[in-house]
Amino acid sequence: MSRSENTLITPMQFTFIISGIQVSVSILSLPRHLAEAGGTDGWMAIPIGFAFSLAASFIIVRIMQNMPDGTILDLLSKQFGAWAGKSFALLLCLYFLSFVYDSLDRGILITKAWLMPNTSSYLFMVLFLVPAYIISKHGPQTIGRYSELIFFFSGWIPFIYLFTLKHAHWLYLLPLFKEGLAPVLKAVPAMLYPSLGMVATFILYPHLKKKEKAFRSLFHSSLITMLIYLYITMICFMYFSPDEINEYNDPTISILKTIEFRFMERIEVPFIAFYLFLFSLAWIPSTYIAAFCLKWIFGLKDTILPIQLFCIALVISSYFYLPTFNQSDILGAWIGWFGIGIEYVFPCLLLAFIASKKAWMKRNRI
Repeated sequence: MSRSENTLITPMQFTFIISGIQVSVSILSLPRHLAEAGGTDGWMAIPIGFAFSLAASFIIVRIMQNMPDGTILDLLSKQFGAWAGKSFALLLCLYFLSFVYDSLDRGILITKAWLMPNTSSYLFMVLFLVPAYIISKHGPQTIGRYSELIFFFSGWIPFIYLFTLKHAHWLYLLPLFKEGLAPVLKAVPAMLYPSLGMVATFILYPHLKKKEKAFRSLFHSSLITMLIYLYITMICFMYFSPDEINEYNDPTISILKTIEFRFMERIEVPFIAFYLFLFSLAWIPSTYIAAFCLKWIFGLKDTILPIQLFCIALVISSYFYLPTFNQSDILGAWIGWFGIGIEYVFPCLLLAFIASKKAWMKRNRI
């Protein structure tokens, strides 16, 4: 079915939505994860993660070209029956709900640790979910505009890290491949979670204004993600010693303590406050996609009711329990392995099936 103009998103907005899901929360702890897994050579796993992300993006776009005016749920229903579409819709809903929960949890933990330690977690959850509800209920176009706005307003953040280079030690990066390729390959799994998010294309593809530019947009989003990861990770690797970086839970924030301005004593405080907008680029699109899947399963008119249910459930759960930093890392690892199946294995199998079916039908017609 055709989409109305007020639900369409531009290729640039699509790029920022996907990149926002990938970058937002992962960037804070990624340097530590890479250092723990691969030492000073861990940063080399980032281009490898980019290559895998690009390959998965190409496969996802090729799949969606078979259903340009529908989602992956419509395609699965057409190919395998309604049960397949509903089963995958439920799986995708749970997948993006885990994204929402993990990103909100990480945002609350960081805000409590650095800004307001005595504030209750459920109050933060309410404050974070109010704008999330307002934006996500209006659909992809509003989410795309919001992502675009936040990315442009965040352009000053990378320049702040340049002030840390006066304390950098380039020798921390040398020698390269000092233990061969093994540490680099060992660090690749640490890139799994930060590289996830391309599967949002399964739901957003029919809303694209120029579908022929879908892969180009995904290429740009993966490139933006890789460059940001490389920039922040290498700065952290040059500032912290190989042993010291493992001692900081979020080195991307800890490194800001070294920056001093006459007009501001603690630069990390406004940085974290502003960074909450970047955090929201993970949970707002994910909330909409999870709600869309639930709407599709039950044939609802819109996504407002599922989003309301999600918000209520998240606030109630945060009142009784909120994972710690270590538990959040464990949850992120599980989401990473779950994401391999959803974003890498499943698209490969589905594309192979579609290609085989087309070849079989063509051979029968001959």
